[in-house]
Amino acid sequence: MDLQEESDRFILRADVPGVELKDIEVSAEDGTLTICGERLAREHVGSDGFEHIERVAGKFLRRFTLPDSARAEAIKARYADGVLEIEIPKQPRVETKRIAVTVN
Repeated sequence: MDLQEESDRFILRADVPGVELKDIEVSAEDGTLTICGERLAREHVGSDGFEHIERVAGKFLRRFTLPDSARAEAIKARYADGVLEIEIPKQPRVETKRIAVTVN
């Protein structure tokens, strides 16, 4: 996963090749962003030859604590070409207000 911070948003990109959109779930709750899904195992085809498998099949889950500046209600997720991209907008910055102190 890659995480990029820009002035107005965070962008998280996750490579999930071979995972169908219907098998990916993204949620935000109580300050936590959760990405979970499942890569299904390919159907085994019987053969008399050698077979070597490195691609992992199964369920996956990642959780990230959202910063206070994140606007969880405005998070957007897109999926294309095996890459899940999640855009997390930031809250507008509130400038510190200087308070004058008076003498009584």
